[in-house]
Amino acid sequence: MKQNILVVGSDNVVGSRIVNTLQTSDWATAVPLQQASDLSTYKLEDVTGIVNCTMGGPAAILASAQRLFETVKNDDDRTRIVHLSSMTVYGSVNRKVDENAHLLADLGPYGAAHIRAEEIVNGHLNTVTLRPGCEYGPGCPQWSVKLARLLQAHRLGDLGIKGDGLCNLIYIDDLVNAVLTALRLPDLGGERFNLSIPSPPTWNEYLISFGIALGAVPVRRITVRQLKLETRLYALPLKLAEIVTRQLKIGATHPPPAITPSFLMLCGQRIQLDSSKAERLLSLQWTSLAEGLKNSAAAIFENSLVDSKHL
Repeated sequence: MKQNILVVGSDNVVGSRIVNTLQTSDWATAVPLQQASDLSTYKLEDVTGIVNCTMGGPAAILASAQRLFETVKNDDDRTRIVHLSSMTVYGSVNRKVDENAHLLADLGPYGAAHIRAEEIVNGHLNTVTLRPGCEYGPGCPQWSVKLARLLQAHRLGDLGIKGDGLCNLIYIDDLVNAVLTALRLPDLGGERFNLSIPSPPTWNEYLISFGIALGAVPVRRITVRQLKLETRLYALPLKLAEIVTRQLKIGATHPPPAITPSFLMLCGQRIQLDSSKAERLLSLQWTSLAEGLKNSAAAIFENSLVDSKHL
């Protein structure tokens, strides 16, 4: 008999990919849930595991973690929980970090919410926490689709000294594999795992390589003056337009993406996730950056063709 796995956040790119992969497996049936409030409609005795891949703002992250813990707190730690956190829990450090590193909330409410969410869900002793870096690949909105649009518009490229930070990437399929393995392996309750390729490129290297894969050449050198215009003049109105478009569900309208100060701060941060524990205990193997970029660019081209047919 197949196991029932609840997937909270099934409407985002990570959750939907987990659902699709589980549905084609020979051991599990995925039960997609868009939000944690839907957990109350299922009996825990019929469930083997729950994946929490809620995305969104701090309030959504905290509310999902709290509802999840309330759902499982009386099940004697039987149900395996796989909770997707974030590398932002390490704050603004500029060094290599393993899972025992001190957590810092100095990057703002988003990182602080992930720290608190970890504390909440780890009250359940059968929880496995995953701390991925920047997930990229086909359909990944933040680190593939958005960056592709910026590269194609030549608003991003070689950032000079502003892009010398390390880009802790994880290909979407590798993240899904980590989730599925964490669901199935015994004796992982309470473990935390960093997830990122072992030799991350700099942000400049990633952006230039992605630009070449997209054919957005020559990849432009972005001046400090242009970056100041982007972050001080354009970022706020573009971000507001993005939020309004999303809230009103205006699918045909895509405002230009914003280059925010927080993104540029990340591009300069020399943090490196030590993922050796995940390699060892989860037996993870990493998709090469070359293959990941090729697949990401192919998906961008395919979606562009689909969009053009609907114009």
